[in-house]
Amino acid sequence: MFNSLNRIQNTFGFFTTVAFVLASFIALSDFVTPRAPSAGTIVPESVQVVKGRPHYYSSKKEEYAIVKFSLDASLESLFTWNTKQVFVYVTVEWPEPGADNVTNSAVIWDQIITSPSADHLSNLSPVALRKLKRSAEGKSIDPSRGKLKIKNQKPKYQITHPTGKLAEAEDVRLRLHYSVQPWFGILTFDQESDIGLWKAFKGGVSELFKLPALKKKTTT
Repeated sequence: MFNSLNRIQNTFGFFTTVAFVLASFIALSDFVTPRAPSAGTIVPESVQVVKGRPHYYSSKKEEYAIVKFSLDASLESLFTWNTKQVFVYVTVEWPEPGADNVTNSAVIWDQIITSPSADHLSNLSPVALRKLKRSAEGKSIDPSRGKLKIKNQKPKYQITHPTGKLAEAEDVRLRLHYSVQPWFGILTFDQESDIGLWKAFKGGVSELFKLPALKKKTTT
């Protein structure tokens, strides 16, 4: 009645249906797991504005800012058995002069925090990866993951502006962001309001400050 091809198709269809239903239950399980990420105030430790080529491939000299910062954050509640990794990054934001409701934003630092089940995906050296795996042995969820205590962190990226002018910009602030990547389900980002057991992200914003005047090089 059924040839081999029909039986293979039916078996594959049944398997994909079961896999889809199982993946749906796993994705929905995130909504019954509490999330309450929070962070203290980000503190800009050192701010400089210099003129030069911010990148080796830059074709012209322009003003760019270098911002060092410190922060404490508690993001461990974002890690569940369905969490693959959490992407954390810090931005610098300031309003565009002369334009209403226009905000400039630039990323100055980022980090990927993997769960113990995804440590093999980390871009780490063999020695650091062995230490990370050893610390996570026997743990489905590592309680220390997501705890950030950063002091006087150097930025990974400089801040620039299309106009090439950046010195003495006002109402500047630092902001911490996160993005959760699950094994199954949807990507979730900064949460501004409570949704069931998921609580809004608290803190992670610095006080307003002003970028300094252009730092000039001295010659002898």
